[in-house]
Amino acid sequence: MYLIFDTETTGLPQNFNAPLSDSDNWPRMVQIAWQLHDENGELIENQDYIIKPEGYDIPFNATRIHGISTKMAQEQGRDLQEVLEEFTEVLKKTKVVAGHNIDFDYKIVGAELFRKGIENTLEKTPSADTMELGTDFCQLSGGKNGRYKSPKLEELYEKLYGKKFDEAHNAAADVNATAQVFFEMMRIGIIPAENLKISQEQLEAYQNLHPNPIKPFAIVIRRQVEDFNKKKKTVDFGDTDEVEIGDYFNFHNHSIFSSLQSTTSIEDLINKAKSDNFPAVGMVDLGNMMGAFKFISEVENYNSKVKKAHQEYIDQKQKAEEEGVEFSETEPQQKTIIPVLGCEFYISDRPEQKQFTKDDPDRRTNMVLLAKNFTGYKNLAKLSSIGFVKGFYFGVPRISRQMISQYKEGLIAVTSGISGDIPDAILNFGEQKGEELFKWWKEEFGEDFYVQIQNHGLYEEEHVNQTLLQFAEKYDVKILAQNETFYTEKSDADIQDIVSCIKDGEKLSTPIGRGFGKRRGLASQEFYIKNTEEIKQAFRQYPDAFEAYTELLQKFEPYTLKRDVLLPEFDIPQEFQHEDDLKDGGKRGENAYLRHLTYEGAKKKYGEITDEIAERLDFELEVIAKTGYPGYFLIVQDFCNEAKNMGVSVGPGRGSAAGSAVAYCIGITNVDPIKYDLLFERFLNPERISMPDIDIDFDDEGRDRIIKWVIDKYGQSNVAQIITYSVLGGKSAIKDAGRVLDVPIFETNNIAKLVPSVPGMNIAKALSKYDKLKDEDKVLVDEMKAILENPKDSRYRVLDSARKMEGCIRNTGIHACGVIITPEDISNLVPISIAAKDADILVSQFDNSVAESAGLLKMDFLGLRTLTIIKDALKLIKQRYNIDINPDEIPLDDAKTYQLFKEGRTVGIFQYESAGMQKYMRDLKPTVFADLIAMNALYRPGPIKYIPNFINRKHGVEEIVYDLPETEEYLKETYGITVYQEQVMLLSQKLANFTKGEADTLRKAMGKKQRNVLDKMYPKFIEGGKANNLDETKLQKIWKDWEAFAEYAFNKSHSTCYALIAYHTAYLKANYPAEYMASVMSNNINNTAQITMFMEDCKSMGVDVLGPDVNESQYKFSVNEKGQIRFGLGAIKGIGEGPSEAIDQERQKGKFKDVFDFFERVSSSQVNKRVVEGLVMAGAFDELDTYHRAQY
Repeated sequence: MYLIFDTETTGLPQNFNAPLSDSDNWPRMVQIAWQLHDENGELIENQDYIIKPEGYDIPFNATRIHGISTKMAQEQGRDLQEVLEEFTEVLKKTKVVAGHNIDFDYKIVGAELFRKGIENTLEKTPSADTMELGTDFCQLSGGKNGRYKSPKLEELYEKLYGKKFDEAHNAAADVNATAQVFFEMMRIGIIPAENLKISQEQLEAYQNLHPNPIKPFAIVIRRQVEDFNKKKKTVDFGDTDEVEIGDYFNFHNHSIFSSLQSTTSIEDLINKAKSDNFPAVGMVDLGNMMGAFKFISEVENYNSKVKKAHQEYIDQKQKAEEEGVEFSETEPQQKTIIPVLGCEFYISDRPEQKQFTKDDPDRRTNMVLLAKNFTGYKNLAKLSSIGFVKGFYFGVPRISRQMISQYKEGLIAVTSGISGDIPDAILNFGEQKGEELFKWWKEEFGEDFYVQIQNHGLYEEEHVNQTLLQFAEKYDVKILAQNETFYTEKSDADIQDIVSCIKDGEKLSTPIGRGFGKRRGLASQEFYIKNTEEIKQAFRQYPDAFEAYTELLQKFEPYTLKRDVLLPEFDIPQEFQHEDDLKDGGKRGENAYLRHLTYEGAKKKYGEITDEIAERLDFELEVIAKTGYPGYFLIVQDFCNEAKNMGVSVGPGRGSAAGSAVAYCIGITNVDPIKYDLLFERFLNPERISMPDIDIDFDDEGRDRIIKWVIDKYGQSNVAQIITYSVLGGKSAIKDAGRVLDVPIFETNNIAKLVPSVPGMNIAKALSKYDKLKDEDKVLVDEMKAILENPKDSRYRVLDSARKMEGCIRNTGIHACGVIITPEDISNLVPISIAAKDADILVSQFDNSVAESAGLLKMDFLGLRTLTIIKDALKLIKQRYNIDINPDEIPLDDAKTYQLFKEGRTVGIFQYESAGMQKYMRDLKPTVFADLIAMNALYRPGPIKYIPNFINRKHGVEEIVYDLPETEEYLKETYGITVYQEQVMLLSQKLANFTKGEADTLRKAMGKKQRNVLDKMYPKFIEGGKANNLDETKLQKIWKDWEAFAEYAFNKSHSTCYALIAYHTAYLKANYPAEYMASVMSNNINNTAQITMFMEDCKSMGVDVLGPDVNESQYKFSVNEKGQIRFGLGAIKGIGEGPSEAIDQERQKGKFKDVFDFFERVSSSQVNKRVVEGLVMAGAFDELDTYHRAQY
């Protein structure tokens, strides 16, 4: 006898490999049907039973599949014990059990047998699985590792009969179809005799008995799925005029910070709240808090404008009343908006588990939490941080309910949508499980727990809403009508869908759904921010769901995320500590210690401390004390000096910090600002106190070492890198859109070429800044405009979609050099994430643009390859000549060095090696260090046009003219041309009596073309000059010249530092060419084109570069006793440090005699066939007394 059976259940197990004794894991059996057939396929017995639930209910999503509801099962169901006993009796007559994916049904019945204590004879009965046996027959693509995909019963049936069968996912119907399929597969020979436990002769007899296809067996089947679907009906709830939404506002909004899931910007959220005059607006991103600071700040800015407009109206009205004049202005109607910040968290029962399988997958639900106050915000940040640091799995930060319980203070919990913790349980595990979770959340959050009613037109929502309303009434929980949004306008649905496809690597043409051949996506086009009337229409059947908003709104307390920068504690020696600092948080001790270090350093740097030096140092220390951040300087000098102690090269400085004499004296910088007229006020404006910002260059090999030291010193939880957001835009957005829309690549590339190839250019900028484009770029943008104006153009959809997607966050990255150091666990201050799996350093969720405003101390640790080149060159010089060269002691008047510059032989020289710079060097023929500083500043877009004037004036070809004799003091070194911002600052002080702070304000205003500031400063400049008896016409000309050039004027402090690095590299090249160029090539070891260029330069200098040799070459380029450069093995393609090290270690025991000696001595695990081929082709064996490479 053959028994064919099938079951329907309450759902799927959490773990398919769990033992049958794990009753909580295995779903309950809702229906079982079977057919018993004899050896000829004749139907002997047919049964179909619905099981009466005992202590469980049937989830809605299961009912949707098989049509059996809890009510139906209660009314029509049979006792489970009786059904199992009857099924067991049938098994006694059975030779083979058949089914489709029968392993699942075996386990379902087996689990029920275990629950009832009945012996499981099913697992001992032989089986035949039509799914497995039909896989090769159906040949469906899409299986793992290139194999065929297992067919569904419907697919197998359709393959055999060319049509589908009715009422799939009804156990009786499935059994009837399976039986038909099973016997048809027997008939046509797909199922072999051994699977049937019969002989080949018996199988052939069966086949001869059935020459025609097997027909469906004549049994009566309940139309339960069809009956269930008939219950779906549309109800007209009447007019919306009676619906009062009160203080309703949209809070369940996802923004672009929900990467590639939402297209709504923060500006969109504010504008929508403004247009509907809603009292508040919320932002609830998925798992992260990346947009939190910007959201709160943008709402604060909007509210400030609203308050300002109202105040101006009141002032104008009051003034009119006082003057007795008519006042007809209309009072501004806009109101301030309450920002409601939240996060929709991913909830998992196993958030810290990082390995799952297909049979035991990670299972997640969602929950919306809203911050009532600053404490609530801190707990949102903490929970999001925990999700990333402890619970991150496949791109999803997960937390547990227990974690939420620990950090629930200041938070409001809302049930969320159909993927929410409670709705998901209702749909997939039944109302009992949903009620259990409902009670848990209610007990945890009390009056701060709300039910969210949603209506996006999804069938599941109606069932969830009704169930939640029952729970809400039973447990006295207030309800909120609220839709979830992923895009701003209804018309944006298509763009959001395209963005979602980008995230999942899908095509838009792939249908949305579950299973093979389907993709994820929103199931309706109602996930947009609805206006007042649309909200009324959507929730007209729930008019009471708006009443709780007034109470909800009153729970939100105002708070800001802006704060002063928090510095980590710096331990100062006991003798400098001040007891009052502990009482009032003062910085007396830090200021005293900084002063001590400064003057101790000044003694070493200057020897004699003159009045000029003392005055400068005292001025700077006073300004630093006013900033309140002396500890900043102490921290920076600490890690700079530690780096030097560790042998890590530290640059002489970069940016405006080099203008600080204090920084110079305590070892942060290494350029004397007094000697080079570098200004402290360019670094810190004494009249506009702000946070100091010092960037430090380290050699690129040592950078990570000093960052690790910082982590060790301040604690891993107190140090983090800074996140970056990569947004869709320009050419990349077009290519993404083209791929999703399945447009041929060549067509997409042609559309992308219409975006001008300018750094930072995108479609929006190309259209808005059309007038500033080059003529050739305008031609491209003209074509772009034509496409966007013609929807019938075949290219329109790609370009229009790309334009609308611009600004959406595509992914996140790590800031190249920014590091944050905090006085306590950073997740107590801001939300954090992780750099990568098992990474040692954390990453802030806030990016560089808001880090300081959020109170984070940001340090830039930059890796500069040139410092590594210098360090490596000095090592080679030490090896060959046994001399130690200190870069700080290199003379700045070395004749060979200037001769190198004059001849333009600057290949490999930091910032001076381009062809254009080489030409200008030959024209300029620099003779002093000041020339190099100026050229570093001038060789940039904009000021480069002044270089010919600079050169001509140096050589007397062009007359040097000073508008006023008083300007010569500061313009003499640049031959009368204003090259530096510092020159403008110094001259404004000298000519017009500007203070140091005013001079810096002028510099900034001119550089950024701040017309309102310049208009205020111009009369002050003229009047100040006139007070000094200077000619007004000349003053006007100077001001006009400054305005024309100031936007190009460069920071002299930076130019000086980088010119010094360049000079050091030139000195080494001029005096130790082999060692320097070997170092240059070693630090470009993976760039074949660059190495070729450097070898040509060596040839022009008469420096020999010898080919690679296994008896002499190291991984890097080296220099032998004759001053010849030996080619580095690492520059040979395919050879890394491992093989090079293995060769070098063996060579220490004695040089290789021949190729055979080499192969005998060097391990083949390191030097494999690929490495040997590289060595042979590069000629590394040519110097051995055996064979030349041509013979291999």
